[in-house]
Amino acid sequence: MSRAARRRQSHGLHIFLTVILVILTACVVVKAFFLKAPEQKAAELPASQPAEEENSPSDEEQAAQEALRSHLERKGGFYTILVSGVDDGNGGSDTNILVAVDTVNGYVYGVSIPRDSKAIIDGKAHKINYAYNKGGISLLADTVSEQLGVPVDHTVCVDLKGFTALVDAIGGIDFEVPINMNYDDPIQNLSIHFQKGMQHLNGADALRVVRFRHNNDGTGYGSEDLGRMSTQQNFLKAVAKKMFTAGNIATKIDDYARIFNQYVETDLTLGNLVWLGTEVLKMGVDKIDFSTLPNEWHSPYIYLDPTETLTVVNTYLNPYVEDRTAEDLNLPS
Repeated sequence: MSRAARRRQSHGLHIFLTVILVILTACVVVKAFFLKAPEQKAAELPASQPAEEENSPSDEEQAAQEALRSHLERKGGFYTILVSGVDDGNGGSDTNILVAVDTVNGYVYGVSIPRDSKAIIDGKAHKINYAYNKGGISLLADTVSEQLGVPVDHTVCVDLKGFTALVDAIGGIDFEVPINMNYDDPIQNLSIHFQKGMQHLNGADALRVVRFRHNNDGTGYGSEDLGRMSTQQNFLKAVAKKMFTAGNIATKIDDYARIFNQYVETDLTLGNLVWLGTEVLKMGVDKIDFSTLPNEWHSPYIYLDPTETLTVVNTYLNPYVEDRTAEDLNLPS
């Protein structure tokens, strides 16, 4: 993956904090709502014709229909959820990630979809985050589904101001800042100044730490986005560990409910969220992981690598019994 491509990766941290927020909110209201597993999106299967009709399908056509049905058979207990974060001020989706929840094998895996990924929308080439501008989360979900060859069962849309609210709600985080951070950007009204070592971060401080890429003099991680992603993952684990303690679950119900109601929109019911939350709690925080779809940058778009993307889909995101094939994906070239 080129360095230019890495620089254009969406912020996976934001979206995973959102996922944890949704899960935890669901868990703390378990006593008030009925647990119910989410629905899986039904596949559009070919209709079978009665044998007595004059134009009944041939043996070959019946075999093809049966093969398609087999190819679209869903796994039990496997759900795909598109989580989208909006914070760019223009109505577009700044962060998009497809999350797979496999309650049978016990893992949650989220794959970031770079916002500059090329997509064909209404017959024209656009960056994929344009789909949200054009048709909201529904069109974005359809676009992601078409590209990756898997259904999007449910959607979650988040105002990313919830990030700072969430960190503040759990009393901040004690976090080992990996390097000295000294960066100022007047255009973004961004000022980041932290010393290497253990720091107690409130919500606003945490956002600065996870946004940091390099110092004004050019020093920093060296690997820039790779280093920043490592920091984000470590911070995410620290947040998850603190959130999933019994004390926080018991005492923060009102705060979590308020943050959820203010910053999250989803077609999942509270009963669905409770059910998902209890399943994830059984798995444990160590079973949550994420990555970014393999890609290369060729201005003005990011192009997803077909072969490597197919591998990621079949390894983590495929809700079907059979593996997806290259023909199932529809990645613009």
